[in-house]
Amino acid sequence: MTTSWPWLTVLVFLPLAGALVLYLAKETGARLIALVVTVADLLISIPLWWWFDPSSSHMQFVETAVWISSPKIQYKLGLDGISLPLILMTTALMPLCVLISWRSIETGARNFMAMLLIMEGAMIGVFVALDFVLFYVFWEAMLIPMYLLIGMWGGPNRLYAAVKFFLYTLAGSVLLLVAILVLYFQGSHTFDIQELAQGTYSRTMQMWVFLAFFAAFAVKVPMFPFHTWLPDAHVEAPTAGSVILASVLLKMGTYGFLRFSLPMLPEASQAFTPLMVVLSIVAIIYGAYMALAQTDLKKLIAYSSVSHMGFVTLGLFMFNLQGIEGAVMQMVNHGITTGGLFLCVGVIYERTHSRQIADNVGLTKPMPRFATCLVIFALSSLGLPGTNSFVGEFMVLAGTFLMNKPAAALASLGIILAAAYMLWMVQRVAFGVPSQALLPKLQDLTPREMAILAPLVVLVFVIGLFPNPLLTRMHASVGKVITRTASPAPAPATATQQPEPLIQPVERETSVLVIMPHLEEREPSSLTGVTLDTAEVRAP
Repeated sequence: MTTSWPWLTVLVFLPLAGALVLYLAKETGARLIALVVTVADLLISIPLWWWFDPSSSHMQFVETAVWISSPKIQYKLGLDGISLPLILMTTALMPLCVLISWRSIETGARNFMAMLLIMEGAMIGVFVALDFVLFYVFWEAMLIPMYLLIGMWGGPNRLYAAVKFFLYTLAGSVLLLVAILVLYFQGSHTFDIQELAQGTYSRTMQMWVFLAFFAAFAVKVPMFPFHTWLPDAHVEAPTAGSVILASVLLKMGTYGFLRFSLPMLPEASQAFTPLMVVLSIVAIIYGAYMALAQTDLKKLIAYSSVSHMGFVTLGLFMFNLQGIEGAVMQMVNHGITTGGLFLCVGVIYERTHSRQIADNVGLTKPMPRFATCLVIFALSSLGLPGTNSFVGEFMVLAGTFLMNKPAAALASLGIILAAAYMLWMVQRVAFGVPSQALLPKLQDLTPREMAILAPLVVLVFVIGLFPNPLLTRMHASVGKVITRTASPAPAPATATQQPEPLIQPVERETSVLVIMPHLEEREPSSLTGVTLDTAEVRAP
């Protein structure tokens, strides 16, 4: 689907244009300009949800123009059911980041808001780029503003955390560039992501390129043992930086695995699945145990992110509908829930100037609205049924159970541990005995802070109770990835009967769910990597 109006270009470059306007404006008007630009970007992105065709697995709203003629590098943008929810999550969070920084950033507000807008444009660009060089430009463009957000407006050890973040991610990005060049020269001499995803590459080449992709994406997730930069970056970053880092930047890594590693390198993805499963389970359990030991609220949430992102990588490498759709759901849900938790920490830090749990106890009586929001986000983080995180984690565990029952059993320990560290935190922060010295400072949420937290609270329950609209828009795109990655061996064909496809095209009219009967007729060896799943077919 192409469009005459450049919707995606506007989404990407409106924040960048807003950053330029900020440098022409006065310092006192910087916050209002940034808020107007981010809200405008959100309003422009919302119609994409309604205009998106969920029955199509092809890229939609495609924009193409020649950027460089030789070698052929295109300015090509588009989105599908995988990138659409991530774009909407990004545009929804950015106005909240501006609002939470309204009072906390006292010096250099104009530069701070400009960095937020540049970050927004680069992040959306990563999700919509369909040319590898363009993707890499946006991928690298995110590093500098985040480095500055941490290094200039962060905590006491901000320079150490900023340099550590920059070096880790830059090292992975260099290998990503090498992998892109290998695909270009070994493929059909194109940087077009869609064409590269349809190419056929030797197993040896796939293995090496997968490792290069892994270096870039695993650091960004971050997967164990490449996670050590994350707690330092979260603790030192300002609240808006922590929200962007946890809610959006971490998803760049898992998005890279899903967009590039799985469809472009199917054999290597299958070969490295045991390693990815082991690292994911270690991250789930290790991150949860480390969260149990934290006394700093930001560090607790940071290590919980390591654990929750382990569920995402686990689901991606199950190669079935439940696992991958659950992983995409968890990417969105983690952004909402963890973003809400970091916003809550920012709210209480403005009052007590401490992130230590021991300094922020018993907030229910002096701050009942704040305590309510904190408890909701905490219950969502531990996967309470009825909240958004439950849907994603349940689907990931269901997909894992179908492929690897021991892995599903081990991963479920992460949910038990999440209940332990989140309930322990809530018990003290919300229901402990407040310090008499802090009571005068503990004023409840202001209208501005309610406007920040209320939309995320609503999304927690809307997605938790009505996940189907989000899942429906993923089906076709995820099915395309599975078809490319699973590559099951075809059943022997006879003169009168051809093998039936595992995923059958359907029309949008009345449909029913049936178990695919032809799977039972295949040889056992042909079912390797294939899930006995339900599929949607036309009703008689």
